[in-house]
Amino acid sequence: MPHHEIAIAGERHALVPLIGTILLGAAGGWVASLIGTPLPWLLGAVVAVGTAALLDLRLGGGTVTFPVRLRFLFVPIIGVGIGGAFTPELIRAAAGWWPSLIGLFIYVPLAHALAYLIYRRLGRYDRPTAYFSSMPGGLIEAIAMGEVAGADRAVLNLLQFSRLIMCILIVPLAVTAYEGFAVGSAAGVMLKGALNPIGVWDVLVLLAAGASGVLVALRIGMPAAIITGPIVMSGAVHLAGLTDADPPAFLIQFTQFVVGCSLGVRFAGMGRRAAAKGLAMAFLSVASVLLLAVLAGAVLYRAVGESVEAVVLAFAPGGVTEMSLIALSLNVSVVYVAAHHVVRILYTVFIARMVWLRIGRQG
Repeated sequence: MPHHEIAIAGERHALVPLIGTILLGAAGGWVASLIGTPLPWLLGAVVAVGTAALLDLRLGGGTVTFPVRLRFLFVPIIGVGIGGAFTPELIRAAAGWWPSLIGLFIYVPLAHALAYLIYRRLGRYDRPTAYFSSMPGGLIEAIAMGEVAGADRAVLNLLQFSRLIMCILIVPLAVTAYEGFAVGSAAGVMLKGALNPIGVWDVLVLLAAGASGVLVALRIGMPAAIITGPIVMSGAVHLAGLTDADPPAFLIQFTQFVVGCSLGVRFAGMGRRAAAKGLAMAFLSVASVLLLAVLAGAVLYRAVGESVEAVVLAFAPGGVTEMSLIALSLNVSVVYVAAHHVVRILYTVFIARMVWLRIGRQG
């Protein structure tokens, strides 16, 4: 029986499995919101859709499916929201971030080496696969460089995407357990301007900031351009006093849902045994690297005038988008977190290239 298909964001998807995936993700988000998890629409969608993908659950004759490119249309919303946190006071405070930036330059090679040892010694993956899977940042760059170096593409994709997903699952839940009460979106925290009245002028300014930010960032090659460009442009229009509005809270929540579904479907089509091994290795790697981030937070938070949670999030090996969403949810300094992740990505890719030129030749 032929499947009816629909085109979304340049991708074609079987209609019934797509609807089933959306409903499954929505159910996961709803359950997560009922039990009070942080980032419920992100965590719930990731767990529900990811589990269905790993179990090869059939939805109307097909596996889970979701237009992953759709996230590129929604991620700039997060960037625009982060830009709304720019204030003259924050810009002045940024001069005091240098201790944690120096700490980041020490943390990145340590985290890369620790994850590499886990994947190489315990996971028994070949050298290129272990090396590029253990990069604590720059997902797209890690996959591209790993493929050129001869890494196992399926394993590399699994371990790199698992790094993001594990951080999304572990960090907010760990903070909730540490604080002893519901935090972030579980407690109703939103963007500072998300509940402000938003007029036509505000909508036009924010749309222009998001679109122009993406275009300029892509043109000049900024890392994670679809979020960093809107951050900078939105920060500029807020500092200039053109608007004090932020994207509405429901858009932030829907973006969580889109990101969660797009990450969950990454597990579709993977062999269960290989996936189980990869997830176990990824969990061990991420947990070990997060312990380094916690140590950095305990050492550096007073020096930079931020909370321990903010420093841990700034060092955590997740993506800019995902960690920024968590920072928004936990009501910590999202600009501080996002800035450190941009630096982390640039530094990780630079160091990974330089080191591989040496050890790759030796191998």
